[in-house]
Amino acid sequence: MSDEAMTPRRPYLVRAMYEWILDNQLTPHLAVDADYPGCQVPWQFVQDGQIILNISPTAVTNFTADNNTVQFNARFSGSPHRVIVPMGAILAMYARENGAGTMFEPEPDYDNPSAITPVSEATAESAKSEKAEKETDTKKKESQKKKSSGSHLRVVK
Repeated sequence: MSDEAMTPRRPYLVRAMYEWILDNQLTPHLAVDADYPGCQVPWQFVQDGQIILNISPTAVTNFTADNNTVQFNARFSGSPHRVIVPMGAILAMYARENGAGTMFEPEPDYDNPSAITPVSEATAESAKSEKAEKETDTKKKESQKKKSSGSHLRVVK
């Protein structure tokens, strides 16, 4: 099988590097090209078109790394954000403490990001709708609790 017919290696290397860094009790960071199409990052923290993201389990929630994107929820200056990073936007992954990690070489599969972006956008839309549904359910439950429960206090004379 030729290299052209094989799937991109970056998703597999990202997942393996992430596990390796965590197994060594270090903090994984991603260097990301924020200008890459489909990349959703908090722009106020982008410098020179790049952003460094701490992706340790203590810093993010709902972390997933599939063959197209790395996605997670995180707080930046106390404000929650849904972060979506297409695989082609990942420039490097390394450990904060000692710099151990790897830079990723350009791959032909990521030269045309428009082929990957629709999947990312669809995933982002589904994540937004799930979040909206959860918020609506939470609000309904809270309002039902308020309506159905009487005061637990009694007047004592």
